[in-house]
Amino acid sequence: MAVLGYIRASTDKQEETLKAQRADITRWALMERLVGHEDQIEFVIDEGVSGATPFAERPEGGRLLRRIKKGDIIITTKLDRCFRSARDALNVVEDLKQDGVGLHMIDLKGDVTSNGISSFFFTIMSAVAQQERERIRERIVDVKRDQKRRNRFLGGNVPFGCTTVETGEITPHGAPVRVIEATEERQAAIDEMRALQAGGMSLRAIADHMTAKGFKISHAGVRKVLALVGVQSLGSPAGAEAEAGEPEAGRSARAR
Repeated sequence: MAVLGYIRASTDKQEETLKAQRADITRWALMERLVGHEDQIEFVIDEGVSGATPFAERPEGGRLLRRIKKGDIIITTKLDRCFRSARDALNVVEDLKQDGVGLHMIDLKGDVTSNGISSFFFTIMSAVAQQERERIRERIVDVKRDQKRRNRFLGGNVPFGCTTVETGEITPHGAPVRVIEATEERQAAIDEMRALQAGGMSLRAIADHMTAKGFKISHAGVRKVLALVGVQSLGSPAGAEAEAGEPEAGRSARAR
C-alpha cells in the first residue's frame, strides 16, 4: 500500500503554500496511523497549476491517476487543491472507488470514497466550490467591463495608434493606474487606411505601407481596425483596438 500526499499551488507565495500543505498531510497521516513514519509518505506536487485544470490533465495529477493501484491512499489538504469542478470531482472519486483507492481530504475529515458523512459533504462542497468559482469569474468580467468602459489599461496590447497615460491614482496592489488615450497620428492613420482600402489596395499592402510609415501592423490588424471603426466612434480608443503587429507606433507586437 502506498500513501501519496497530493499538493498543488499556483500563487505567488508558492513555496510557503507547498510547505504548509506538506506539514498538514504529514500530521494527518501520522494521526490517522496511515503510516508509521513521515518518510513513508510519497509527495506528488503540481507547482504553478491552476485549480481550474481538470485533475487528470495536470502534469502530476495525471501521472498519479495512472500509477495508483488497489489499496493505495491519497491525502490532500482541501477539496479545492484537487478540484474546482463538481463534475470533475465526482468523476475522479467514482473512478478511485472502482479502483479501491482511498482519498482523504483533511478539510472534510476523512476518506470521501468510503465514509458516508464525508462523501455527503464532499458532494455538497464540490458543487459549492464550482459555484464560487463561477461567481468569481463573473465578478472579474464585471470589473474588466467597467474598467474598459472608463478606458483603463488592463495590460496586453495597447489599441492601434494609442498610448497609455498614468492618472496619478494607485491600485490596491501599488501599481499606477493607466488610461488609454489616442495619439494625434491615430485618426490620420486610420483615415489613410480607409482611403487606401477604398482605392482597391489589399489589406497586406496596406499593412506594409503603414509599417513603412512607422505604424507596424499586420494585415489582420488592418482588417480589425477597419471593421471596428465602422461601428464605433473614431474618437474612442476602444474603437481602434486591434490584434495588430504594432500596439503603438514604432513598437512591434504579435499579430493574432
